[in-house]
Amino acid sequence: MLVPVKAFSRAKARLAGVLDGPSRASLAREMAGRVLAAADGLAVTVACDDEEVAAWASAAGAQVAWTPGLGLNGAVTAGVDALRQQGVRRVVVAHADLPHARDLTAVVAIDDGVVAVPDRHDDGTNVLVVPADAGFVFAYGPGSFARHRDEAGRLALAFTVLRPPDLMWDVDVPADLERP
Repeated sequence: MLVPVKAFSRAKARLAGVLDGPSRASLAREMAGRVLAAADGLAVTVACDDEEVAAWASAAGAQVAWTPGLGLNGAVTAGVDALRQQGVRRVVVAHADLPHARDLTAVVAIDDGVVAVPDRHDDGTNVLVVPADAGFVFAYGPGSFARHRDEAGRLALAFTVLRPPDLMWDVDVPADLERP
């Protein structure tokens, strides 16, 4: 499993209107920890470009893929490539801002094509499982769910959508801090 993690000190800038810097950093660290815990026995690699995050990931038992200056899509691509070189056949990419994550193991049960868990708005992609050698082009950001579906189609890969509620809730804007 690959978890891209932004520097805690720079994470969740869109929450600046409601949380100060230390609170945002604490929230980012807490959510990332929950995602790692939800891996429940899966080998985890954290893609990052921050020494604090790398130390945190190592202390949590994760491998670190050092991905400086690549941005999210580049970091995920580099992380998937590193895992492929280690012999990993399928990579689960789970974002670190899933505050209710409980179980990421269900997404690995499907062993065909691409598996995607959209955000609760069907806009972003919170979790994505891809064949490591498919040459999948990642396109995170607004509208990524549709772009990832289209990329699976371009590669002629089956595209399965899963909607576990604990994995569909991510935190991007202040309203996301309110749990239903």
